[in-house]
Amino acid sequence: MARLWEGRAGSPTDAAADDFNASIRVDSRMYRQDIRGSMAHAAMLGAQGIVPPEAVEEILAGLEEILKELDSGALTVDPEAEDIHSFVEAELTKRKGDAGRMLHTARSRNDQVAVDTRLYLRSRVSETRGKVRAVISALMAQAEANRGTVMPGYTHLQRAQPITFGHQLLAYAWMLLRDLGRLKDAAARMDSQNPLGACALAGTSHPIDREMTARELGFTGVSLNSLDAVSDRDFILELASSLAILMTHLSRLSEELILWSSWEFKFIELSDAWTTGSSIMPQKKNPDMAELIRGKTGRVYGDLMGLLTVMKGLPLAYNKDMQEDKEAIFDAFDTADACLGVLAPMLESMKVNGDNMRRAAAMGFINATDLADWLVEKKGVPFRTAYKLVGQLVGKCVKEGVTLEELPLEAYREASPVFDADLYNALDLDACVLRRSSLGGTAPEQVDRQLEALRSRLETD
Repeated sequence: MARLWEGRAGSPTDAAADDFNASIRVDSRMYRQDIRGSMAHAAMLGAQGIVPPEAVEEILAGLEEILKELDSGALTVDPEAEDIHSFVEAELTKRKGDAGRMLHTARSRNDQVAVDTRLYLRSRVSETRGKVRAVISALMAQAEANRGTVMPGYTHLQRAQPITFGHQLLAYAWMLLRDLGRLKDAAARMDSQNPLGACALAGTSHPIDREMTARELGFTGVSLNSLDAVSDRDFILELASSLAILMTHLSRLSEELILWSSWEFKFIELSDAWTTGSSIMPQKKNPDMAELIRGKTGRVYGDLMGLLTVMKGLPLAYNKDMQEDKEAIFDAFDTADACLGVLAPMLESMKVNGDNMRRAAAMGFINATDLADWLVEKKGVPFRTAYKLVGQLVGKCVKEGVTLEELPLEAYREASPVFDADLYNALDLDACVLRRSSLGGTAPEQVDRQLEALRSRLETD
């Protein structure tokens, strides 16, 4: 296929150079966006009298034919084309002759690719946000079913205080809700800058109407500096960063699923549909999907770091280095979407072993803080004094191999005369959870409040 830039060179480029320079294997997925952008550009050229109306009609008809045939599979992208822009223009020219040759008036591939990429990523953001919402919904359903399921909460991976499993799951729901916001905000900034009409770097002498193409393509504004318009990849960096943060949250949740499904915890059991076995150990049930999500997080981090490195030293305006942007951001979206698509049904089918969580919560003295709070609230003991007293009692329990609930009242009375039998009510795990009813706390009533707030946020998102 002839190159769009052929003319000055006295001899053809080497075949290896052509292959190295080509991006068709990566950017061919943007054919719909490329055709849509070209149709808007052609309509504007006609409206402004830059191209004759009859030529615009032929261009639009030809582009519509190409789009339908590519969608149906009747036409396939030529792998020998340099990029999707070259392929579409060459195919249009083959069908419409000189009318096809008019399409690129007042346009460069520099602003064309900037438009195509924005339009394509807009659709990807919408798809990814839908998948994030599905994971949030799965977390909410499990949280509602386990609003009162008592488990040990951890700090430093050591048992700390009693919480509900519903509260733990909703922590991830709130993280993912912020991820929804980050993706939405990044897309809004991306859509505020229509680069079409910036041309190669300096604009054009043709009387174009950039506001018209912005409206046609769904942009809320127009880039006001042509150099910035063709060299800006901030929107890609911001989306890649948002995806990296999203993957951080998915990785943390996956790590917990891996721990909770181990024999050492046995808090949950993942469905057979989302686990694998061992080729040599017949008893194994491996959380491979969760492990892969955890592993693929590094891949998305790599995409972000690669993009930042590509852009860090480029002078204005367009440089060929920027061709590397699409493969990385496409991979980041593909990877995140794949992980989200697996995680939602894995959470939905997860079995919760509430009895095992309860047994774990009964160990580790996670109600020690409640006993100290009881001394403060009921007996007027200063907190630091209560803290030290309960710590000494925990040490005694460890030596004798008993829990705080099992320690007899006489032992408490020996430690301090302020203790009475009511202390055992303070140590009850269900009571410990119910008392933590402060805003954002772990009590079931607060879990219900979180669920209501999340539903409201999702409805208005």
